[in-house]
Amino acid sequence: MKDKVMTDIQQGMIEILNNEQMEVLQRVIERALWGKQVIVLEESEEDISIKNEEMLKIFIAAKQVEGCSDKSLNYYRTTLAQMIKKIDKPIKQLTTEDLRGYLSDYHSKSRASKVTLDNIRRIISSFFSWLEEENYILKNPARRIHKIRTGNTVKETYTDEELELMRDHCQSLRDLAMIDILASTGIRVGELVALNITDVDFDRRECVVLGKGDKERKVYFDARTKIHLQRYLAQRQDSNNALFVTLNRPYNRLEISGVEIRLREMGRKLNITKVHPHKFRRTLATRAIDKGMPIEQVQVLLGHTKIDTTLQYAMVSQKNVKLSHQKYIG
Repeated sequence: MKDKVMTDIQQGMIEILNNEQMEVLQRVIERALWGKQVIVLEESEEDISIKNEEMLKIFIAAKQVEGCSDKSLNYYRTTLAQMIKKIDKPIKQLTTEDLRGYLSDYHSKSRASKVTLDNIRRIISSFFSWLEEENYILKNPARRIHKIRTGNTVKETYTDEELELMRDHCQSLRDLAMIDILASTGIRVGELVALNITDVDFDRRECVVLGKGDKERKVYFDARTKIHLQRYLAQRQDSNNALFVTLNRPYNRLEISGVEIRLREMGRKLNITKVHPHKFRRTLATRAIDKGMPIEQVQVLLGHTKIDTTLQYAMVSQKNVKLSHQKYIG
């Protein structure tokens, strides 16, 4: 028990003292504890659970104040709660080895991809960094757990033919307008379903969307999108202010799941792989950069806080790389 107390003290001082000072501290502790009995009062499982739960609750509240979406908050909450339950120790006593062991065990049992595993690591790191900054813990045990190498995979974009096939096979004006606005603006599916008719300026061919962190930005659409949107709105028989509504009564605002299901069905019928809303966004970013749009402007268009995020979305086509090679080198 004395060894455990000594280790806990040393861990708390590891970033303050150098190796020589740490050895002096060890000798001082050994002399102070010589001949003495050390009794550690164990907390009940209920007390530990409450304290862990309180820390998690305060952290989630802080993230909410920072402007995280409900979806992100729920992801943080479930990921951290699962980790805390599995390790089953007071948060203040968690070590780097505990966290590494958890991630290794999670990977082997769930067969999760490296991307998923790194997302979990990032959330755990964010949690303990916050606890350290707020002085709930002395040392962040996640600091030495580095980013998991995931490798670079070239993500697919839609071809011109695939976009035209989807437009030609739309069975409603709503779906046609929906595909056009996704393709020409590159907005997120959450931003799409949140749009109201009053958010759209047809004269300027632009609309205001509410992005992540409740940040407003303008996005722009082409003439074809304008025409199809106006035709769709002209044939609607409801009074809902939402830009996109369900096809059947009572014509409720279209939800994210409704958009995703519709696109998946279309992809299966047309034999187009991986048809989903986010692919429109990646396609727009890739084409914009391929055609010479400055990356900073693409960043603003997509509503990214960091330019690194924009670079991940935009995959420069191999054809353009070959043409540039012929122009500048060959």
